Amino acid sequence: MKIRNQFAFRVMSRRITLGFITAMVLIASGFAISFYSYSQYSNDMQRVRHTYEVVGALQNTLSLVKDVETGSRGYVITNDTTYLEPYRTGLRQLPKQLSQLRELNNETKVQQANQVQLEKLIDAKLAVTKARIGIRLADKKNFAVNKESKHQMDLLRRHVAMMVNMEQTLMDIRNRQAERSFRNTLLIIFALSLLTFLVLVISYRLLEQELLRRQENEDQLRDYEVKLKSQIRQLEASNEELERFAFVASHDLQEPLRKIQSFANLITDRYGNLFDGDSMLFMGKISNSAERMSKLIKDLLNFSRISNHQERFRTVQLSEIVQRILDDQELRIKGLNVRVEVGSLPAVEAVSSQMDHLFNNLISNALKFIRPDIRPLLRIQARPVNGGTYAGLIPDQRYVEITVEDNGIGFEEKYLEHIFKVFQRLHGKSAFEGTGIGLAICKRVVVYHHGYITAHSQPNEGTTFVVVLPESQSLQNYDRPTSAEAYSYPAG
Repeated sequence: MKIRNQFAFRVMSRRITLGFITAMVLIASGFAISFYSYSQYSNDMQRVRHTYEVVGALQNTLSLVKDVETGSRGYVITNDTTYLEPYRTGLRQLPKQLSQLRELNNETKVQQANQVQLEKLIDAKLAVTKARIGIRLADKKNFAVNKESKHQMDLLRRHVAMMVNMEQTLMDIRNRQAERSFRNTLLIIFALSLLTFLVLVISYRLLEQELLRRQENEDQLRDYEVKLKSQIRQLEASNEELERFAFVASHDLQEPLRKIQSFANLITDRYGNLFDGDSMLFMGKISNSAERMSKLIKDLLNFSRISNHQERFRTVQLSEIVQRILDDQELRIKGLNVRVEVGSLPAVEAVSSQMDHLFNNLISNALKFIRPDIRPLLRIQARPVNGGTYAGLIPDQRYVEITVEDNGIGFEEKYLEHIFKVFQRLHGKSAFEGTGIGLAICKRVVVYHHGYITAHSQPNEGTTFVVVLPESQSLQNYDRPTSAEAYSYPAG
């Protein structure tokens, strides 16, 4: 379910991202195409303006030629030099006007050819006009000159009209191009705007669906949280009832066991001389069984109280705890002639009573599984380590590695996962004493302290228990592994 939700979330996120990216691409494309279309429209309008300038220049040229013609004709008719003023003005302005017209007509080869022809016609017209100024009105040549002047003027007018018509045609074409560019720009902008709107609507719809789905998941998580809190409360109440039951049961069970032991001892003391060998054996078994049952009940009670009693962590000197346990075991250590080697042990944040349980069981375990004809060895050492050294611990956090080593009978490491479970024994009850709970208590203590425990051993080569505890318990809850499986016990 979780994997399916994550996959759906990734697919929806990709769709929303793709939608917004598409919208941005469309908007950017709209800007680019609009800018391009506007540039094209501007170029078309510039060409239209150029056409107007060419037409105006042609009309101005023709007007100057007309001024020259009119001035020369008036002077010939009236012999008044005043009429020569427009004539002279036209002659001065015509070269500049032709130069401007020449620059304007450099876009098309046809108009360039027409420009050359225009200049030839103007030169021919001016030549006739100059010749007419030097002829009297009554002179017989005047008629022929006037006729030639009129002919040249007609040719010039037709040529200018032809050039103007050509420019008008170009202007119509360029106007249509400009209108088409403007219309295409509007259509493209409208289409891109519509597509962008549709993409944004689809993206918004997808985003809305995603928000609704997340809201549903959040509501579902709230329901799960309420149910989980209710189950936690029920579990806490059940644990409290179980704890009370365990306490009452252990207390009530201890009383008849003490009576069994007391009466068995009384019967043995008073009437032992009347018992035969089998009777004494039976009474001994009764007493031993009652004692083992009493110890088993005490160990079970200690096991259940490890994590149920929330005690505060305090700075604990491990050297003091180990020394106190060794003092309690002094008679047994001397009786077995155990060689004890204890290195420097640090102080850690821990629960003192639980550290007592931990080292008491580890030391008792080392003193229990000894090999005959071999002087027992008990070596306890410690060194600082980094959390990344062991699986399940927090990297870059400071820990203390404590090793409890013996040279006893050892065991095969394939049984490593079993020795830390309740009632798991590798040897029979008659071979070694114990209830099979001690190492399970050790595991629970270490897990409660957010540490790690494992062991290295080979048959007849001794055993080394490795306990890793954090120097400080001031770690955030989300940094701590919560599952007991995080403290599994693989070899190595």
